[in-house]
Amino acid sequence: MSASLATVSYIGATILFILSLGGLSNPESSRRGNLYGMIGMGLAVFATVFGPQVTWGGVPWIVMAMAVGGSIGLYAARKVQMTQMPELVALMHSLVGLAACLVGYASYSDTSVVLTGVDKSIHEVEIYVGILIGAVTFSGSLIAFGKLSAKIGGKPLLLPGRHWMNLTGLLVVIWVGRMFLNVETGGGGAFALIVMTIIALAFGVHMVMAIGGADMPVVVSMLNSYSGWAAAATGFMLSNDLLIVTGALVGSSGAILSYIMCRAMNRNFISVIAGGFGTGGGTVVAAADGQPAGEVTPVSALETAELLKDAKNVIIVPGYGMAVAQAQHTVYEITKFLREKGVNVRFGIHPVAGRMPGHMNVLLAEAKVPYDIVMEMDEINDDFPTIDVTMVIGANDIVNPAAQEDPNSPIAGMPVLEVWKSKTSIVMKRSMASGYAGVDNPLFYKENNRMLFGDAKKMLDEVLVALKS
Repeated sequence: MSASLATVSYIGATILFILSLGGLSNPESSRRGNLYGMIGMGLAVFATVFGPQVTWGGVPWIVMAMAVGGSIGLYAARKVQMTQMPELVALMHSLVGLAACLVGYASYSDTSVVLTGVDKSIHEVEIYVGILIGAVTFSGSLIAFGKLSAKIGGKPLLLPGRHWMNLTGLLVVIWVGRMFLNVETGGGGAFALIVMTIIALAFGVHMVMAIGGADMPVVVSMLNSYSGWAAAATGFMLSNDLLIVTGALVGSSGAILSYIMCRAMNRNFISVIAGGFGTGGGTVVAAADGQPAGEVTPVSALETAELLKDAKNVIIVPGYGMAVAQAQHTVYEITKFLREKGVNVRFGIHPVAGRMPGHMNVLLAEAKVPYDIVMEMDEINDDFPTIDVTMVIGANDIVNPAAQEDPNSPIAGMPVLEVWKSKTSIVMKRSMASGYAGVDNPLFYKENNRMLFGDAKKMLDEVLVALKS
């Protein structure tokens, strides 16, 4: 393939990637967006493998590597559950960071091209920055994977003087970078790169370990942005325009998404990076005297079915508990039954519900819930006073009235779904344990609230049977 044809292919792939991002911005066009992305990536890979920069002798090795990687990807696509998608995304981000590091070291070791003067300095900056971003992305993503998969506790690790440690590390990275750029020959450059890489790896671990469980959706989108900039840095090192453009698209879109997530949680980006909010969860919250924070009113599956039968307007608020129980298909069956009986059923989705942005939307789409009844928080919040029954399935922090009523709460000011304003709210939980943020929820003790305890899938199956009986 000629260089001009490869360039045209890259331009086509870039256009398809932009169309892909546009399609993914809306559930109804997300399938088309995914298709554009796949076609664009296929075109980009084809143009790279058969382009002028790859000799025919290297093609078999590339094809072999693609076969291995493709097999692993196919296996993961078939075996990984939807509840495991957040940690899979974090793991994929780590591979992008690792690739940037390896490409950086390979570029530094490559002696086939001799550069001098300004060109040499620019290339060394590309290498240094690429490895720096890649190392932070790699180690930070691995820690995020551990936290999201519960292999590492969600409680933030707040070391004494952690901000001074970070500042010291940054100063050392700058000083070592200056040394790296001033090295002409010998092993001093390699030593500087190794020192910087170790510090960057440690910073990635420390940064994510200091971030609590409640901020993990922001972490996922932030690492997505980092992986994009790592890819862009790789593109500069390889003089690959498509990698530069694609990395910039991913990096900027991830940064915008991080900003949106922070707004949804009433947090600023710096406070998230500083860490400290969110615990491992799983503890039963009690009042200061050690007694339960209030009395709850339990409800049975049969009583829940009766409330739904008598309702005219119903809102369902899904959370991570629904994902864990894999109850989305039963939720769809209940929704379908109620709509056939003339009940107006809609879904209220909080921007940070689940463990990653859009987690609940993907689960509901998988269960074939119609897109037009899946509403964002801002679209549906004003309707709760007119709602007969609101069902909260495995959500906690995103429906916590303390965000509005308690100025001393850790989530004070965070926008939440105002489910307590409906005539009756039903919260489905396994127990009275706190949510992922480890914050008590006064919703459970309100007079118009009912608690349906048990596994979400099992209890919803019972509700469906009671509805149809």
